Amino acid sequence: MQTIKIKKEKKKDIDPKYCFPLQIFTQSMANPTPPVPILLALLLLLILPFILSSNGEFVRFAEAGKRRVHITDDLDDVVDEEEDDTWKEWGKKSKPSSDFDPLPDLSKMDMSQIQAEMMKRQTGPAFGFVKLRVGEKRSRDTVAELAMKWTQVLRTGAIGARFMGVDLNTIMFTMERGQDTTELKEFALNQPEAYEIKIGDQVFRRLGDPPLEELVEKLQNEKKRKESDSPPESDTHLKEEL
Repeated sequence: MQTIKIKKEKKKDIDPKYCFPLQIFTQSMANPTPPVPILLALLLLLILPFILSSNGEFVRFAEAGKRRVHITDDLDDVVDEEEDDTWKEWGKKSKPSSDFDPLPDLSKMDMSQIQAEMMKRQTGPAFGFVKLRVGEKRSRDTVAELAMKWTQVLRTGAIGARFMGVDLNTIMFTMERGQDTTELKEFALNQPEAYEIKIGDQVFRRLGDPPLEELVEKLQNEKKRKESDSPPESDTHLKEEL
């Protein structure tokens, strides 16, 4: 009987360079979670473009932190919309104020017109007093309520004036803008409780009204005349008895 010899092929050695991928594939089939070296390799591939310079050289993180951004001095074509008007006007020469018209010819104006013109050109804060009509009975609460009422009315007209009661016959006012004294004067003289208004050294009252001192003196003389004309109380009782 003939014996058939089966030639066993010699087992070929596998190239080592193919062993690592095969081993990784085998491990990946057994364990679906990627091994740590693969994750590190992927992470390195993602970070590598960011740490390479434009010339292909590695950039040190310390040097990257020290690097400063250079801003050119040529800013003519740069438009900054966040600049306010005050910053744009900074450094420029101040222009003359145009709030007032040119000063008119004072020689052709009377005293009242000159005073009105000076009041319009007054700048800065101002204060003064309003004298109430004499001979009328009022309390401190009445004066305080009147001052508060005038303050609120002028505030609605965009005039920053504040009134405060001083005594039973006087109300003091303060203003933020001296240019508004003309409007305040007209307002005060239109109030029935007011007799005259004093702003600085100027006193204003309605046309035809005498000065307050003359009016007070006149009222005192009338009061004395009435007291002198009226008979004493003793004579009155004597006549009643007769």
